[in-house]
Amino acid sequence: MYHRNIKLIIAGLIIATGIWQFTENNIGNGIFLLLLSTIFIFLYFKNEFILLAFLKLRKQDFTGAQKWLSYIKNPETALVKKQQGYYEYLHGLMLSQTNIIQAEKHFKKALVLGLGMDTDIAIAKLNLAGVAMTRRRKLEATNLLNEAKKLDKQGLLKDQIKMMKDQMKKI
Repeated sequence: MYHRNIKLIIAGLIIATGIWQFTENNIGNGIFLLLLSTIFIFLYFKNEFILLAFLKLRKQDFTGAQKWLSYIKNPETALVKKQQGYYEYLHGLMLSQTNIIQAEKHFKKALVLGLGMDTDIAIAKLNLAGVAMTRRRKLEATNLLNEAKKLDKQGLLKDQIKMMKDQMKKI
């Protein structure tokens, strides 16, 4: 919606207005404005379009997620580095259904840019292992699966990792 620096400027102006309201003995207005400024600070670190795309992907609505991601015109300047990683990660997830070669590029770029959660890194490495397996690169696929297994501390991907290891035995 707004450039990331504009979000900080808006938050700063709202905080300054909140402090001014405190000095004018309008305590309720000051508290409200300080709380309002936290929304813009939160949106500096978490892009609203990426959050909406995640919600669409949760419902398996790939076209809706693509629509929300298309609102981000220039991700290199509009997003923080981790947000760029999630931008590429979401593109990789959507393309993994249709074009795994393009998905591989997006997942690799997402891992280079950085992802915040170990589960997301594990999913990206699991998908990269699947691509390596389809290209008959068994050693690379095995390494990626082992890394994904280490990162999956909650056991969410346990079944998928086991299934991929069983498929690799057949190759």
